[in-house]
Amino acid sequence: MKHPLVAIKSPFAANETADRLEKLLTSRGIRIFARIDHAAAARDSGLELNDEIVVIFGDPKVGTALMKECPPLAIELPLKMLIWQDKDTFIGFRDPKDFLEEYSIHENAVVLEKMSALMHALAKEVTC
Repeated sequence: MKHPLVAIKSPFAANETADRLEKLLTSRGIRIFARIDHAAAARDSGLELNDEIVVIFGDPKVGTALMKECPPLAIELPLKMLIWQDKDTFIGFRDPKDFLEEYSIHENAVVLEKMSALMHALAKEVTC
């Protein structure tokens, strides 16, 4: 399946991967806005879905400058990571560097590059 996400295989179950991500974010002082458990919502509606969890996080001190430069970029913020169970468990995210061209970000390009480095580092650390 082709998708626009950076996807990294996790050796942990989906819930444990999400818990590890939240613990890591908290340890780095990064605000967690929400944890959305799509599979639980499906079960509540009498449906079945493999585990899919979205963790939404960020820092308004970082994202605000980006949204001031390009208000439509707000649809991408705060940052989010998806943990899903297929045959294996994966953690995935849209690479913030992709937003440079998509939203014509120039003044705050370094911010998106730092966000990209953060996302890659978080995914790597969570899956080790």
